[in-house]
Amino acid sequence: MKKIDLGLKAGTDPKQITDRLQYAPEVFEFYTAETDFTKDGLKCLAEAIEQVKDAGISQIILHHPMRYHGDFTELLTLEQKMPELYRFIEQSTLDLLQLAYDKELQVLVHGSYSRQTALFLAQFDSLEKATAYSFKRLDHFHELGKEHIMFENSISPIFYYGEPALDEQILAHDYRLAFDTSHCFIKWQGSEPKLLEALTRLRSKIVHYHLVDSLGEVHDSLELGKGKIDWNAVLPLLNEQATNIFEIVLQDQTDAKEQVASYEYLKQIEQNSKL
Repeated sequence: MKKIDLGLKAGTDPKQITDRLQYAPEVFEFYTAETDFTKDGLKCLAEAIEQVKDAGISQIILHHPMRYHGDFTELLTLEQKMPELYRFIEQSTLDLLQLAYDKELQVLVHGSYSRQTALFLAQFDSLEKATAYSFKRLDHFHELGKEHIMFENSISPIFYYGEPALDEQILAHDYRLAFDTSHCFIKWQGSEPKLLEALTRLRSKIVHYHLVDSLGEVHDSLELGKGKIDWNAVLPLLNEQATNIFEIVLQDQTDAKEQVASYEYLKQIEQNSKL
């Protein structure tokens, strides 16, 4: 059974980093934003990474920014349709990968986002063509990042987990995967069997987990134990070699108490399973 890591997430705000470091996490995930990709922003990000490494944390993930000028950084973006967004996605990923190679880190990129997917899908003749283009972009970044990049599942019709044929297609591309439990659960409207099947089928290629609870209806990012996911069933299916964080919505971004409470909840389940 996988040993559960105390994995916490923060931006580059010094108050957030100080808060997270007081718990001595084993895994630290930086949630980057558009502002981190100016010259000064990248310098601050590099300094924040060194602060975390100096605290003795070697397992660090850089989460690609979610938005640029209000638009989601959707890999479906066509250069000829939205050139500025396309260039930002490309350059920001390259910037993160440079840090990852230099400092032995990991970069996490979303395979898709759900909130604007319809806008991007409308630029393609069919879902099949959009999916093919998505894999082309994923292949591009996979080749650039190699063992320093991973791709996270969405709720959208593009790059989600739980459909056997799509899962097998993803496996055939040999991607390193990040698995968000809530995204998969919501995608299948609270289907526990679908979540467990996906965890099992993709297990060998999963290198990182976002352990998040959900009611299985909308994107809610709940503290573990406050949704409908059966964590007793999930825990034995996790890849023992993978890292994890608890990506929970916080009431206060400078206080990770909901993330820490989720860790404690799962550790209790882990301990009970050994009795």
